[in-house]
Amino acid sequence: MALALVEHDAGAPTDESLQALTLARDVAAAEGEELTAVAVGEEGDGVADAVGEFGADDLVHVTHPELTAYAPAAWAASLDQLADDRDPSAVLAPGTDRGQEVLAHLAARRDLALAANCTDVEVGDAYEVTRERWGGSLVEHARLSGGTKLLTSAPHSVAAEPAGETAEPAVESFEPELSDADLRVRMVDREKSDVEGIPLGQARVVVGGGRGVGGPEDFDKLEELADLLGGTVGSSRAAVNEGWRPHDDQIGLTGTKITPDIYIACGISGAVQHMVGCKGSDTILAINNDPEAAIIQKCDYAVIGDLHEVLPALNEAIRAEQ
Repeated sequence: MALALVEHDAGAPTDESLQALTLARDVAAAEGEELTAVAVGEEGDGVADAVGEFGADDLVHVTHPELTAYAPAAWAASLDQLADDRDPSAVLAPGTDRGQEVLAHLAARRDLALAANCTDVEVGDAYEVTRERWGGSLVEHARLSGGTKLLTSAPHSVAAEPAGETAEPAVESFEPELSDADLRVRMVDREKSDVEGIPLGQARVVVGGGRGVGGPEDFDKLEELADLLGGTVGSSRAAVNEGWRPHDDQIGLTGTKITPDIYIACGISGAVQHMVGCKGSDTILAINNDPEAAIIQKCDYAVIGDLHEVLPALNEAIRAEQ
């Protein structure tokens, strides 16, 4: 069988987890095996219907009195004990910070290699994997060997596709044996962000600003456009470093990775680190006065001009149509 770790929020699987399930389903099918989803903590059994839609044959709900919050070593210990019990051919997880951390712990426990950020897998005695490196700026083809293959899926690079036939997975509870060392690092509190509006990672329209915007006061035009389109405002690392925007607004390798229907990039040069964060956008529109800017070569549409002239005209045109 193949095991797939599913992250969830109060019983609702994350998008990245559904992407990982899609990849795991393909791996399990190629191995001729069943796919078992694994959800940890309270309300984990609530993902049963969703994982069944994505082809999971059954669901293991990991419960323990100490697993009310995230604890990386404890999650890895749970997967380790499940692997001892079920001897899976592969264990997959979403390529999120949490998924990468848990499988790194699991790899260390089992002395196995881990292939992170995979976009494609060809099953054999050794897996032929295609994976993203350096934030997606490099694609690597590699061979992964070992008794149990450990992989994470590259976020937003594997499309989440429901299975042809929806399964009704049986739900099994599993309580691992955890030591004090497994629980040494764990989440003890969660502080809600005071940022209002649509979270950057969930917005269907994002208007981003870079150094070319000119200053913090000039983001008003971007805020206006985002409001008109029902979206939210993001920024480049340069704008954050200048103190013009909070880090929560940063798009890029060290910020938030976005997947909107449209990303409007204003005064942004298009450094590799930024493009890693916005490459999941369906459409990228760049507004820039430099026709040689790197983002002009990578966007779907471009307006070459002064954003301080383009944005007011664009905002006025949108208001006229509403």
